[in-house]
Amino acid sequence: METPYIRIEDTGEVIGLQTDVTTVGRGRSVDIRLRDPSVSKLHAEIICRGGYVYVADLGLSRNGTRVNGRPAARRVLEDGDVLSFGSARCRVGGLTREDIAAEVELSRRAVPELTRRELDVLTSLCRPALSDEAFVAPATAREIATDLVVTEAAVKQHLLRLYQKFRVPEGQNRRTRLANEVVATGIVRPLPPPVRSEPPAASTPPAAAPGTGAPTAGAARIDASPPGEPAPADGPPPPNALPPRDAPPPRDAPHERLPRRQASRRAPAIP
Repeated sequence: METPYIRIEDTGEVIGLQTDVTTVGRGRSVDIRLRDPSVSKLHAEIICRGGYVYVADLGLSRNGTRVNGRPAARRVLEDGDVLSFGSARCRVGGLTREDIAAEVELSRRAVPELTRRELDVLTSLCRPALSDEAFVAPATAREIATDLVVTEAAVKQHLLRLYQKFRVPEGQNRRTRLANEVVATGIVRPLPPPVRSEPPAASTPPAAAPGTGAPTAGAARIDASPPGEPAPADGPPPPNALPPRDAPPPRDAPHERLPRRQASRRAPAIP
């Protein structure tokens, strides 16, 4: 086909695009009907403007619209791009090839002035949509409150102000439409995966304090005392301690004469 068309990957059906607007969804009145339960009744529009074709998510779907696996609110299409409406995958073809970046979006709204806390709320809101997993909904108010460690009521107040700043009207799937607007403006980008900290290496236990009697780790205490005799104590012997029986006298000790023992009684005379 020379005119722009879209091919449904599950069935292989090829459907030509309208010259202006082609509606996509699960309802009976759309131009391209997808029977996948993850697709909304009126999910998105494929719009032709001059020689360009772009897809516009209507914000009425829970699972959103993706182009080549990335969330898209409004994005210019190139020949061969893969469109995901919920879990239904389609491929667009028959487009005029032109030197234009696929990431270029047709229009961007002016980014409103945001506070630090509002930016944190938007980051937590869009984190599921910017993950590697496909077809996930934005975070709920309770999940945002748990992530930011605040109350759910405070998160709802921030969301109400953000709806006004991004001009998201009341209706169904308001959080999804807000997330699509945030992703379209490029305020929130995917975060790097968290770095896991390695457990600290096992350190050598400290030596026991002197006097505690506990041996140092990795060292064995050898007791050379004969069995039945107490082990020698550490440190120098007391001043009045007697030397061991079999110990030789010290070399530098002075030689002393001991007095001869006098016999207490005389030996009897031999006849």
